[in-house]
Amino acid sequence: FFDCVCYIFYCVSVLASFRGTVQHGLPLEIGDTVQLLEKCEGWYRGFVHKNPNAKVGETLLCGIEAVSAAFETVIPTEDSVITEMTSTLRDWGAMWKRLYVKNDGDLFHRLWHVMNEILDLRRQVLVGHLTNDRMKDVKQHITARLDWGNEQLSLDLVPRREFSMVDPDEISVTELFKLVSSIPKTRNNCLNTVLLLLCIPHSLSSSIHCPLYLSLSLATYERFFVRLNKNGVPKSPEKTERQCTLFVDLGSSDLRKDVYIVVHIMRIGKFPVPLISQTLHLYCIHLNKNEHSSNTNVIGLILLTQIMHAWPLCSRCTTESEWYQIHENIIRKVNSRYNLSGLAVSLQLLHGDIEQLRREYMVLFTRGVSITKKLGFSDIIMPGEMRNDLYMTLEKGEFEKGGKSVARNVEITVYVLDIEAAGSGEPGGDVYHSFVLYHNNSPRWAEQIKLPIPVDMFRGSHVRFEFRHCSTKDKGEKKLFGYSFVHLMQEDGRTLPDGTHELIIHKVPESYCAHAHTQSFLTRDMLDLLKWRAHPERINDSLLKLKEIDGSEIVKVPVLHFVTELFPFLFQVHIINLLQDSKFHHFKPVMDTYIESHFAGALSYRDLIKVLKWYVDRIIDAEHQDHIQQVLNATEYIFKYIIQSRRLFALATGGQSEEEFRCCVHELFMSIRFFLSQENKITSPITQTQAVFLRTFPAVYGELLKIFTVREVAGFVRETLGSLPATARAECPLEAVKLHCIAKTVESQLYTNTESRCILLPVVLRLLQAHMQEQRDLVMCARILTSMLSLVRKYDSTPVVSEEVDLIVDSLLVVLMRTILEITNRPQAAGTNMRLQFQDITGEFVACLLALLRQMSDKHYQQLLQAFTSKDDLRDFLLQIFTVFRILIRPEMFLKDWTVMRLVTNNVIITTVLYLSDALRKNFLNDKFDYKVWDSYFYLSVIFINQPCLQLESFSPSKKKRVLEKYGDMRVMMGCEIFSMWQNLGEHKLNFIPAMIGPFLEVTLVPQPDLRNVMIPIFHDMMDWEQRRSGNFKQVEAKLIDKLDGLMSEGKGDETYRELFNSIIPLFGPYPSLLKKIERETWRESGVSLIATVTRLMERLLDYRDCVKLGEVDGKKIGCTVSLLNFYKTELNKEEMYIRYIHKLYELHLKAQNYTEASYTLLLYDELLEWSERPLREFLNYPMQSEWQRKEYLHLTIVQNFDRGKCWENGIILCRELADQYESYYDYRNLSKMRASLYEKIMDQQRLEPEFFRVGFYGKKFPFFLRNKEFVCRGHDYERLEAFQQRMLNEFPHAIAMQHVNQPDQTIYQAEAQYLQIYAVSPIPESQDVLQRDGVADNIKSFYKVNHIWRFRYDRPFHKGTKDKENEFKSLWVERTSLTLVQSLPGISRWFEVEKRELVEVSPLENAIEVIENKNLQLRMLIAQCQSRQMQNINPLTMCLNGVIDAAVNGGLARYQEAFFVKDYIVNHPEDGEKIGRLRELMFEQAHILEYGLAVHEKFVPQDMRPLHKKLVDQFHVMKSSLGIQVSEARVVHAGTRSPTSSAQMALAWWPDAGEKHCLRLSLSLFFPLFLSPSPFSSSGSSSFHSHTLFFPLPFCLHILYSLAHSLSISRSSLLFLTPWFGTIWA
Repeated sequence: FFDCVCYIFYCVSVLASFRGTVQHGLPLEIGDTVQLLEKCEGWYRGFVHKNPNAKVGETLLCGIEAVSAAFETVIPTEDSVITEMTSTLRDWGAMWKRLYVKNDGDLFHRLWHVMNEILDLRRQVLVGHLTNDRMKDVKQHITARLDWGNEQLSLDLVPRREFSMVDPDEISVTELFKLVSSIPKTRNNCLNTVLLLLCIPHSLSSSIHCPLYLSLSLATYERFFVRLNKNGVPKSPEKTERQCTLFVDLGSSDLRKDVYIVVHIMRIGKFPVPLISQTLHLYCIHLNKNEHSSNTNVIGLILLTQIMHAWPLCSRCTTESEWYQIHENIIRKVNSRYNLSGLAVSLQLLHGDIEQLRREYMVLFTRGVSITKKLGFSDIIMPGEMRNDLYMTLEKGEFEKGGKSVARNVEITVYVLDIEAAGSGEPGGDVYHSFVLYHNNSPRWAEQIKLPIPVDMFRGSHVRFEFRHCSTKDKGEKKLFGYSFVHLMQEDGRTLPDGTHELIIHKVPESYCAHAHTQSFLTRDMLDLLKWRAHPERINDSLLKLKEIDGSEIVKVPVLHFVTELFPFLFQVHIINLLQDSKFHHFKPVMDTYIESHFAGALSYRDLIKVLKWYVDRIIDAEHQDHIQQVLNATEYIFKYIIQSRRLFALATGGQSEEEFRCCVHELFMSIRFFLSQENKITSPITQTQAVFLRTFPAVYGELLKIFTVREVAGFVRETLGSLPATARAECPLEAVKLHCIAKTVESQLYTNTESRCILLPVVLRLLQAHMQEQRDLVMCARILTSMLSLVRKYDSTPVVSEEVDLIVDSLLVVLMRTILEITNRPQAAGTNMRLQFQDITGEFVACLLALLRQMSDKHYQQLLQAFTSKDDLRDFLLQIFTVFRILIRPEMFLKDWTVMRLVTNNVIITTVLYLSDALRKNFLNDKFDYKVWDSYFYLSVIFINQPCLQLESFSPSKKKRVLEKYGDMRVMMGCEIFSMWQNLGEHKLNFIPAMIGPFLEVTLVPQPDLRNVMIPIFHDMMDWEQRRSGNFKQVEAKLIDKLDGLMSEGKGDETYRELFNSIIPLFGPYPSLLKKIERETWRESGVSLIATVTRLMERLLDYRDCVKLGEVDGKKIGCTVSLLNFYKTELNKEEMYIRYIHKLYELHLKAQNYTEASYTLLLYDELLEWSERPLREFLNYPMQSEWQRKEYLHLTIVQNFDRGKCWENGIILCRELADQYESYYDYRNLSKMRASLYEKIMDQQRLEPEFFRVGFYGKKFPFFLRNKEFVCRGHDYERLEAFQQRMLNEFPHAIAMQHVNQPDQTIYQAEAQYLQIYAVSPIPESQDVLQRDGVADNIKSFYKVNHIWRFRYDRPFHKGTKDKENEFKSLWVERTSLTLVQSLPGISRWFEVEKRELVEVSPLENAIEVIENKNLQLRMLIAQCQSRQMQNINPLTMCLNGVIDAAVNGGLARYQEAFFVKDYIVNHPEDGEKIGRLRELMFEQAHILEYGLAVHEKFVPQDMRPLHKKLVDQFHVMKSSLGIQVSEARVVHAGTRSPTSSAQMALAWWPDAGEKHCLRLSLSLFFPLFLSPSPFSSSGSSSFHSHTLFFPLPFCLHILYSLAHSLSISRSSLLFLTPWFGTIWA
């Protein structure tokens, strides 16, 4: 239970979850690590590591706070790998759940498998019963899994040593860079590598009682062979490895498609004819059963621990000509006649590479399981992996009968050198024999052969094919009748190309025979040389001939055992030079062993030194340098002989002649220094000799250290290297050799010693500086510098190290920075290798600079800054180092997952900046102020703080904790430094206003409270100084607003930041003293106004950013953009930003297919332009053009969108404006194309009337532009209330739909939730004159009913007073809510905010009047549509008539009579007399309309609806009776032709109290009930009755009038006074 202990605190792991519901309880989850501080009566006090601020315990909570504030560090006693594993698994757990949410099933399951595997390994380690070797393997396995998971999850790369994480402070930066860059990037590493193990555990059930040969193959893999005996079991059952094979390198592409294992079975034996048809069998094993799912692969079918047994069908091949393609026929299901059961195999999937499986499945590899490889390379080729296999397939042949009556039985025998294998499984042989097809002159074998030929043996090799006839009668050898061959390498050095090759068969004569020859191993010259004592006169000739012998022959002979101190010197040199060849490096240990153990020449050193010095002294004068160069090339082993000889002599003599030996060595080095100091031409042989010596010189250091002290050897090396010519020529090859020599020196054992390093360092720095200044051999320079600085540790501050750092800083710091600038500004090469080399060099130089800067102390910085003799030099240095630092923190400097390198880099940068800021203050302020240096400093500081790798808020809790403990929050440190430097500027602050407003604002947007508290006061200074200079701070305001929009659109800023701007003076909220200061400022009012404006802008920008993150276009995103657009126009007057957001909104509307709204949006930009020739710059997607051209383009685009949105009336208005412009330019062609199509569409096409909905957004969880506001929204076509409500709930999934329409109270307004209140509203058209005008088509009126609408209303019925159960109309009041919008609908949005809200109550009488008026209007419209045949069927009119008549019969109108026409109501409500009359008038008008509607209905009603029509007529009679209307007995409505007389009589009977003057009027009311103008016959003295008439064709009206005149005995001339009225009707 207890994992680790530190002092008195305990860290424990939670084994069971705890909800923490008790007082002061802390919720815990399984796996949490809890630090216990105290035990209190059965409870523990402590905290969870992932959340140290949350404490647990019942008492002493203050004490807990005090303890935790000290940030005590717990040092676990467990292994560091286990600690890392535990922390990593916690991080993975949260990310693993997110993978499930993202539906990343593949990685989800793989990570789950790896996590379980790591947990199993963790248990093994914690048990502690593993051996050291096994523990090492387990740790390696764990770290490999951890690194794989981190890479898959895009987590940080972890540098390691001995499987443990490396502390960056414990090693140099250069070593850290090496570790990080050396970690291989294995995206598809061992965890993605899948191997398939196939075994044949059972015997083959077969009727063929003879030995068999099984060939198993997988697509794109070589074949695996197994031999079976006549009983069907393996021929060698004890050799289990021959029954199993491992198909390696199965890639992801292989596993995503159908995988088949094909098994060929062939009989081995004689050639009896009866069994030929039974010798060939084939199996097909289908591993992937699901052919339709691309995600289903073999991994899903077979788990790691599962073994799948397969019993494939065995198919007998009765026709040998099909043998080569039978497996393809089975797979394609071409033939269904292959059926025979038999072979059983087992399959198992294994994850990992071969080495890993050797450790995990040791039993499997005990005897060496067969490895079956791909025919090509694997998906991943690891470094050092070599393969040179040739796969050859015998396809087919064409042969003659050869004079025989039947075809041949052809067998091919294949030979190639002494290395050959058919595949895996059975051991390879020298010869391969093909199978035989019986009596077939055109055999097709399709046999695959593997030829593993070494690379060096390809040239000159060839494959020979011998063709033999196998007779069933002959008992002797098979008859050879032909042969072919093919060379494996062409004459130009290229190998045999892939593809099909046709070979010529050469006929073999009877006397054909083979020839062979051998070669003697030892030559005569070598034997003579070995016996040189016997024939000393031959030694010179033997030595010369020795050079002609191949070195491979020499090194095969154990000749080194014969080398003695008396053996010829040149022969020794020749042998040593042979060992320098890379081919013979493996013979060097033989030579070393001989020198250390067998060499006995104690006096040889004298002669060797003399001989070597003799050769060195002859270098200057010698014309030919070949022998000398050979001697110098063997310098390493010559010195080995010298040193070993001297040691033997000293051992034998007790150290005699020591001084003599030292003098000889000194003289030798003097000669060496003399010849090295010579300056020669580039092509001079001496220069080449110098290069030869420098290549071998570093190998001498180790030998000299065996006798001399490190200081003495360092002196030799320093003087030798110091003697080299100082002048460097780029084209001289000696320069590169110098650097190689320096590199070997720095990497040698000699340089690692502190005493010798201080001696060697000056000469190394001198040569290195010269090359870096010339920018030559930078790769080698980086290597040398890396090796030098790898020896410097962070905490190593000894005087010697400090002196070394001094030397390096003085020599290389400036040139190193210049080199980094040169490399990073250099254009990258096109080749991949060059780019990689470029990146590696840059990284190495950067690591060297960081290592050097990290090692510098206060003293070093002081010396560095004091070394600059002038201000200009210091200025240049500061500008240079600030520029370099900006390069170092670029995102592309290091790979994304190299966080450890980035953190080290930032730590070094901020430390250096703290030192340099003092120099900046002291040297470049007041009268010495330099804007460029200060600007570079501030710019560096800003981009430093904004680095992604420093944004701790995006880190996991564990990573954040590690960074804070190691480095602290470096952003706050840099922010404090910015503030301090800003305060020192004084009046020079004006130089950075407004330039630094944007960068500083970007810093304040970082979500770090301490950083914001430090940086925000800078804005006060900016406003104050700008106010002093200009009298206002308009520049500050403009820059602040412009930059804020861009930064927040990039995702910066948060709600907390907005709240900082939302205090009394929000910008300065956290600083009380600053608030008092601002209150005393004269510009306080304008400052408050600015901050209020910025706050409101920030609210909208935050809402806009949150909405833009959504994938689909919805009303919220559009509404947010409208809010921001209006803000820029009305409050900020930022025209360019306003136009930008116009086009963003336009694109949103187009994407949502809101074409009408898109037109209105683009019209905003159009209205800003004039019809002028003023040139306009290129802007957004518009080219450079005149203002007239852009406005014309906008007009045409808007008209097009109005057309697509069926808002043709608005398009016509723009067309008129365009027409005026075209007329002024006489562009009649364009003018003729404008408006015709729009007019036609208005009259011909049907438009739907949308519904409108009022939406209230209540609660604090809504965005600011919606919060506690109400809007009216224009619905989509066919969208009703239920659909709209569901759409809104989908846009706001967390919202709660309110089920009432009452205004919410303050509880709802202030709730931390979202409430939606939605109900339908009715538009109140503004264009009443159009709607009431006679002669306007209905489709035109319908447009104005729902367009240009500002006002809407909603009626809520309620009962006031006591409700009358008998007649509810008496107390039925209506609460009418009128809503006025800020803009009319439709507009730039589908919804607009309600600007004004009015509430009135409608009395029951007024409500009754409105209900009947609306119903009469509906009836008139339907009757008119039916008459004009706009209605395709009569059903709407039928339903409306039925609804009105049926309701009236059942008490509809009668209820109104009972409620309002009774004496009590009239007496109690004398003010409603006119309204009662109006209601009575409307009721009788409805009767007239219904009468006429029934007549129209009778005309158009289909035959099957006649019974319904009759029912309506009968009910209408009952309705009239209920209204008190007398009906003539002669009146017939439902049948026959109505006579004018009966019609007139009926009309007169309707109004029994009407006088003479009303007769004609009532008749007109009967026949024209739909016309909405007052009758001209009513006079002021008549009744309050007002008739409404219908517009009908004039002939019809005249016919009615004439009928009335005839019926009433009125002459036609007396009707002339009606002409003006009819004229009005006709118009």
